[in-house]
Amino acid sequence: MSAYMNRMLIGCAVLLIGAVAAGASLAKKQAFLESHRRSRQVILHYTLSRVDKPIIVVGDSVVEASALPRELCGHPIVNAGLDGASTTSDLGNWLMDVLDGRPAAAIVMALGINDALGAARDLPQFKANYSALLAQLSETKARLVVLAVPPLEVSTRLTAEAQTKAMRLIESYNSALPELALRGGATFAALPPMPAPHTIDGVHLNAVGYQTWNQAVLQGASVLCSTN
Repeated sequence: MSAYMNRMLIGCAVLLIGAVAAGASLAKKQAFLESHRRSRQVILHYTLSRVDKPIIVVGDSVVEASALPRELCGHPIVNAGLDGASTTSDLGNWLMDVLDGRPAAAIVMALGINDALGAARDLPQFKANYSALLAQLSETKARLVVLAVPPLEVSTRLTAEAQTKAMRLIESYNSALPELALRGGATFAALPPMPAPHTIDGVHLNAVGYQTWNQAVLQGASVLCSTN
């Protein structure tokens, strides 16, 4: 066998090993995320079973990592963030099942980053998914609040190209959300301009980012305060 053929075989073997390793790493990460989500869902099931008329904040890892206060206007606040969640994560069925007929005072929906960044879901798909989720959650009779999607920043983990592409979608989502909220009987909660920088990695919020984000969540949920 020629030296050229040997080099070709070695090169192919290296590529194959790399592909197998990458596939194994991805599968391991996916398994970890699924295990984490199951654990979170079990914990949230227990949490929601012991609180009365909560304010539930539903969303992705930005929600999950937040440190919201424990209550607002006498209602306990439950952080129901799930890492990786999007408008296609079947959050409606999951939440309806967990509540099992128990009333919630309000449900704050904070979704969109994974629709834009991971799935690159176009606006018609996003609107259809969000509208369906609003319609489903309206069955809980809770006050519904739709939170704007926070902006992304260029970072070492998020390239300028990826940020620009995702921000086009996020801007289109935010333009559509007020009307979606109105049609779905929900309150829209806008985000004020975010400080720079407001993330730790281009996506997840830093301390000053959360100060702005938390305030928007609480202001949106405060529609309950005038009815207590």
